[in-house]
Amino acid sequence: MVRELAGRLAALDPDASAAVQVIAYFDRLVETRAGLEAIVRGAAVLAGCPARLLDPEHRVNVRVLGDGRRQDTADPPDAAWLHAPLGYEHATLWLERPGPAGAVDLMILERAAGVARDALTRTRGRAPSADPALVELLLDPAAAEADRLHAARRLRLPDSGVWAVAVAGAPPAIEHAGTRMRLATPKTARTPGRRTGIGPDGPVADLPDSWSAAKTALRFAAEGDDQDPGPRVVRADELGGLMVLATAVTADTEPAPDVRALDHAASAAPWMLTTLYAAASEPSLRTAATTLTLHHSTLQDRLTRAEHLLGWNLRDPQGRLRLQLAFALRRLHRHPPT
Repeated sequence: MVRELAGRLAALDPDASAAVQVIAYFDRLVETRAGLEAIVRGAAVLAGCPARLLDPEHRVNVRVLGDGRRQDTADPPDAAWLHAPLGYEHATLWLERPGPAGAVDLMILERAAGVARDALTRTRGRAPSADPALVELLLDPAAAEADRLHAARRLRLPDSGVWAVAVAGAPPAIEHAGTRMRLATPKTARTPGRRTGIGPDGPVADLPDSWSAAKTALRFAAEGDDQDPGPRVVRADELGGLMVLATAVTADTEPAPDVRALDHAASAAPWMLTTLYAAASEPSLRTAATTLTLHHSTLQDRLTRAEHLLGWNLRDPQGRLRLQLAFALRRLHRHPPT
């Protein structure tokens, strides 16, 4: 209904249509009890410029760029920027551009500030124990440790033996040996069929580091199909030096020649990637043939064709390691950091 109304208004008054969309967007955030970063991200993306929430009393400093990426800074805001107070002392939501404000900007500021004020009340004040915004607060490295420990108490987490879980297309999650807790719902964080990264376990205070590691592990997780074979669930503490490799591959990094070669080989036959992954990951070519339900000679013929396309030998340890790295790099390129 809201979408239909916005469409009709767009033909009559573009600003009115945009305002309706802003209202609907922040209403959804209220329904899902979103955390502060999600609220600031909504303001930034809708306004098309960086947005920032500053609350010195609660030690909150959340800044998100217009493209949705978080980028904190210690630089003070410019007094000329568009802004709206939250009702707490000195707590303010900023849009990082000067006025005068248009009707849509005013609507974004009003709605975002109101939703953020409610989130601050829940997470820094008397909050219900199942509030999903507490999970976001607990995983936020920029939040004060006292606020994060308060969130942990509200979530009734143990002092240690907890870890973060990143699931593709799902909110952040926290797990521990006794129970599992997922942001936005009380259901388990593990969703069958979804790529999942699991951070290392440790004390509650280290959960931001566990969350960062979980997101990196998620980049190494595969879809598990013919075009992206491999494990769907990856544990950060099993990656070792590959965690360092992830820092070298960003959204702007050009694919290495071996990744291009692997993509070129993949286009040659539908079986190519699953065959190459089995050859790279199984203990021997015979076990790889068994896994693929192929005769050993058939696998040898496939590898001969693959070697011609790739340009290197797959029968020795060095060639298999090179292939393993190519698969790892390919996944990192397919899933850039967010």
